[in-house]
Amino acid sequence: MRVLITGAAGFLGSHLTDRFLADGHTVLGMDNLITGSLDNIAHLENEPRFEFVRHDVTTFIGVKGELDGVLHFASPASPVDYLELPIQTLKVGSLGTHNALGLARSRDARFLLASTSEVYGDPLVHPQPESYWGNVNPIGPRGVYDEAKRFAEAITMAYHRYHGLDTRIVRIFNTYGPRMRPYDGRVVSNFVVQALLGHPLTVYGDGGQSRSFCFVSDEVEGIYRLFHSDQMGPVNIGNPAEFTILELARMVLALLGSDAGIRHLPLPTDDPKVRQPDISRASEFLDWVPVVPLSEGLATTVEYFQQLSEHGALRVPPVLTANAGPDEVSG
Repeated sequence: MRVLITGAAGFLGSHLTDRFLADGHTVLGMDNLITGSLDNIAHLENEPRFEFVRHDVTTFIGVKGELDGVLHFASPASPVDYLELPIQTLKVGSLGTHNALGLARSRDARFLLASTSEVYGDPLVHPQPESYWGNVNPIGPRGVYDEAKRFAEAITMAYHRYHGLDTRIVRIFNTYGPRMRPYDGRVVSNFVVQALLGHPLTVYGDGGQSRSFCFVSDEVEGIYRLFHSDQMGPVNIGNPAEFTILELARMVLALLGSDAGIRHLPLPTDDPKVRQPDISRASEFLDWVPVVPLSEGLATTVEYFQQLSEHGALRVPPVLTANAGPDEVSG
């Protein structure tokens, strides 16, 4: 197959690119590098089945040749990113998704949308099944990301119903692992970087809010299976093992043998109290369940950040904000 992956230089997009290449497919990667990094795909420089194009998908996407699939992963997706880039976040979720859908339709290609657990907002149903419509504040600061993804799902389904486009929608839950940016404002990277620098770990509120953390290899495998499946509607891909933010902080401190301690700050606006995927659909129809426990995935992630630290990438810590942590970081 030949597929286009938007956001290919991002955290999740780059790992997904690797997965397609590993199975012998050809990948055209696209990214505007606002939040993505060429470092994430530097190892593919001499890969003949990979081509990279720097392009902003909110403008017309012109691609030569046949395509069998379009996987739309372009979007700012961490709290730091979408709060600093609110208009770009809304544009890539609306105009960018529209352009990517149009390209898929013109090539009769399968389309997969990277959506998010953020469409559930601060959920009133726990755990969250795909049938739950969510509890989202459309005018709050998080609304630019939440509503961009909700619109993206709506237009994807409109293309499916009106144009008969072959579509898939993955709702991604908190994902972590190597290639995360040190200062992306997400809880795992926040904690690991702070501990490595000897700073107290910043916990918002009392730390009792819960999250479910999925290691990147598990997340990518679920997405890959969804793309190759016949599941048209949204599918949750995440790890249902639920941890409080305080539990995660203590795990990171213990893993690094750090005595940096914990400091508490007020909760950000509209911070979800709970987040846990119901993965019954993924388990039944994709034969997928996550296999990497948090302890193992954290150890691998810590090792990655330790390597960054050795190269001086953690020398100047900016203010680290928000530990709610959305799901995927792409360009």
